[in-house]
Order: sequence, then C-alpha cells, then structure tokens
Amino acid sequence: MKKIVIIGASGHAKVVADIIFARKKELNEEIEIVAFLDDNYENLGYKEIFEVPIIGTLKKIEDFDKGKYWFVIGVGNNHIRQKIFEQYSKLNYYTAVHPKTNIAKEVSIGAGTVIMANVIINAYSTIGKQCILNTSSIIEHDNVLKDYVHVSSNAVLCGEVSINNGSWIGAGSVVKQQISIGENVMIGAGTVIIRDVEDNCTIVGNPGRIIKKGAKNV
Repeated sequence: MKKIVIIGASGHAKVVADIIFARKKELNEEIEIVAFLDDNYENLGYKEIFEVPIIGTLKKIEDFDKGKYWFVIGVGNNHIRQKIFEQYSKLNYYTAVHPKTNIAKEVSIGAGTVIMANVIINAYSTIGKQCILNTSSIIEHDNVLKDYVHVSSNAVLCGEVSINNGSWIGAGSVVKQQISIGENVMIGAGTVIIRDVEDNCTIVGNPGRIIKKGAKNV
C-alpha cells in the first residue's frame, strides 16, 4: 500500500486527492491518502478533506518516515510549489495522473507532476517535474515543458512548443506550433500566442500582446 501525504489543503489539493481516489477506484491501485499539511492550517476553517485529516503545518513532514511515505505538492501557485520542492527535495514525490487521460507512447513525465482528467499528451513530449496539466488541456507532439509549469484547463499547445520554468498558460489559451515561451511568463485566459515570448512578462489578447514585463508574474 502506497501512503500519500498531500502538501496543501486548498482547492488544488482537493483535486489532487480526487485523482488519487479515482486511481484507487478505477485502476485498483493500492494507494491511500493519510494526511494533508498546510502552513495556513490554523486559518482554514476546516480540519479535514474527504474525511482525511489536515494534521498541521509543513513542519509535520519531519514526523513521516521518508522511505515509507510519498508526497504530492497540492499547490497551484508555481513559485510556492517550487519553493516547497526545493526545501523538501529529498522526499519521494508521487506523480498523480488521472485515469481518464490520453498519454501517447514516448512521453516523459517528471516527478510530482499532476495531470487531471481528460488531458491529452501526444507523442515525444517531455513534461518536467512539479508541473500541473489542468483539466482537458492538450499537449501536442514534441512539446517540451520545463519544471513548475502550469497549463490551465482547455489550453492547447500545438506541436513543438517549448515552455520554460515556472510559466503559467491561462485557461482556454492557444499556443501556435514551434513557439518558445520564456521563464516565469503568465499568459492570460483565452490568449492566442503566435510569436516567441521573452522571460518574465504577462501576455493577454488575440493575438497576444505584452502588458507587463520585467518581474516574476506567477
């Protein structure tokens, strides 16, 4: 039996938990969520999720035998997720993939990544560690997503797109084939990207235009 601790206890953590329950039910995976941890534990207003207890802050990680437990960072914010991973990099990280996904052959997925229902990943794409591929997003062939990337619901990345560390692709956005997107980029919901995107900027519209640059955005 694989015992899972979810780091985080807000909305994204609830979706991660639902993925794990789906894997247990539909794939008969021997897996169990034993606890949630959240640094905002005292202010949440609830002490359990799906009848699984929220037992305290991230300091509680030290109470778990690292060889016997697996962890998922259930935090949507890319930079917070990266910070947690870097602080606790030696944990065993579980890669949570919903059973209702379509993942082609020759796809590589990094540790701790979360892939939600109805996601499509086509052949020879590479997904880094601690990424989020949200519900019904489409990752076409030969994409390269670096670490801590978040692709939101119904976004489409056409073939041979590359996305650098920590970037966020907004819901329903479309990225044209062979586009390169820099580090720490935020692409607004519904944006259409037809040109390469530099680091540290925010882009919105159709076609996408830069409205902010020069600072971390996500």
